[in-house]
Amino acid sequence: MQWLRDIIDIIFAAGLFINALLFVPQATRIFKNKTSENLSLTMFIGFLLTQLAAVLYGFFNNDYVLAFGYMLSMVTCSVVTVLIFIYRKK
Repeated sequence: MQWLRDIIDIIFAAGLFINALLFVPQATRIFKNKTSENLSLTMFIGFLLTQLAAVLYGFFNNDYVLAFGYMLSMVTCSVVTVLIFIYRKK
């Protein structure tokens, strides 16, 4: 059954990478349109806090795939959050 565990690990790692990529289109759209009026800042801050919790959990439980995957998501989500702040002021 080790082969099944290996497959699940690969699928999980790919899912974490895809999760991080899902924020890129939103960041691109905000940057391109120079507006963030229809986005919820509260939601993206909530995403960041949830991702931070997952990163800490991963590190404390030696699950570095989880920690690294959510760190990638934190980076891309942070870009969206910063862009919301920038374009809300304008």
